[in-house]
Amino acid sequence: MNVEANLDRIGIQLEEAPSPVGSYLPYRITGNLVYLSGAICLRNGVLEYVGAVGRERTLEEGIEAAKRCALNQISTLKSAIGDLGRVRKVVHLAGFVWAVEGFKDSPKVINGASDLYAQAFGEAGKHSRAAVSVSGLPGGSTVEVQTVFEIT
Repeated sequence: MNVEANLDRIGIQLEEAPSPVGSYLPYRITGNLVYLSGAICLRNGVLEYVGAVGRERTLEEGIEAAKRCALNQISTLKSAIGDLGRVRKVVHLAGFVWAVEGFKDSPKVINGASDLYAQAFGEAGKHSRAAVSVSGLPGGSTVEVQTVFEIT
């Protein structure tokens, strides 16, 4: 599986992994699992999507924000393991959406990340998931995504 070629086919190039914005590790490897810390909507060190879905952001922008977070996760994974061909599967994705009270479409927003993983990793991109609306995220990010991968 060539993840970067799959991304290239859909017009996406990986960027450098974002630096942590707090006192934590960007990833932790234990056995054959890689736990990635939450990624927000950073692009080249700047928040690309800020604000709550249903107020400052549309549903479509939320979906794009989730995709940006997933791309940051893939970049962090590459920095952790070197070769993305080592990925056996995406195990679990936890997605958090800053949204207005009563927002019911957080699963649709987090589909932006899930769908990107399917495009990048194929069948191995299928995963278990949580999609939760929250009242705020770090720096005002619209979405935050956290992922667990299994590697060889």
